[in-house]
Amino acid sequence: MIDQLDAKIIALLTAEPRIGVLECSRRLGVARGTVQARLDRLAQRGVITGYGPDIHPAALGYGVTAFVTLHIRQAGGHAPVAQQLAAIPEVLEVHTITGPADMLCRVVARSNADLQRVIDRIVDVQGIERTSSVIALDTPVPYRTLPLVRAAAK
Repeated sequence: MIDQLDAKIIALLTAEPRIGVLECSRRLGVARGTVQARLDRLAQRGVITGYGPDIHPAALGYGVTAFVTLHIRQAGGHAPVAQQLAAIPEVLEVHTITGPADMLCRVVARSNADLQRVIDRIVDVQGIERTSSVIALDTPVPYRTLPLVRAAAK
């Protein structure tokens, strides 16, 4: 679990990821060593998984986002398929899922026509039998974790 100080550290570094540990400690009114120890503990426990910049695909020219469900041959398993999907740059994430399909991918493309190219590459992956896709029209609630962090700290 995390406490209120952990939540405040995460919230501050999420809002301003470049401020550094010293400035974070100053703003929160705690020792620098306390902030560093908390960050180290959170990273060790897998709560904090990275410090890299967040990238917006549309700003790179990939304005189309789609979700693609995959039906795979069960004999080969998920791992070989996931490994091949990871080689496609436009595949941003892959999840194994329950329900009628086996995997769910979030993909991006430059246009609808380019999405066809991306899906064609996905269909070419050995082990995939068929796909189904939906195009995201808007993102009214983008990926977020701070509400979850705040709830976990209560």
